[in-house]
Amino acid sequence: MDISVRKDTVLSENRSWLGSAHGTEATRTVTLDTGKFTGNKVSNGSILSGLVLGRITATGLYGPYDNAATDGREVAAGFLFNTIPVPAGTTKVGAPLMEHGVVIEAKLPAGHGLDTAAKTDMAGRIITR
Repeated sequence: MDISVRKDTVLSENRSWLGSAHGTEATRTVTLDTGKFTGNKVSNGSILSGLVLGRITATGLYGPYDNAATDGREVAAGFLFNTIPVPAGTTKVGAPLMEHGVVIEAKLPAGHGLDTAAKTDMAGRIITR
């Protein structure tokens, strides 16, 4: 048992990018490959909700969608529903994936990854406004 003192940073959740509650009750649990999240996709040691995710074919883990990738992440799977804290040294974390619902594009976080190809990948499941 670890009883050492630990300092955590708490972020308030910003889901202003959600266009409705539709689909939020049925998120799917996935595992993120934390090493794939860099730059503006991370804030204060946390991966931001509202990022488009893609599934890495070789591992089954998820990373940030990237239309130029060749590892499977070039196919958009959905949006990260919660902001996920990533403790130092952690390589994998569980996270909720929103695969169905309504998104307000203008309210997504910086570096969200939503482009025309991602919209096509998620057509019929995700509505963007």
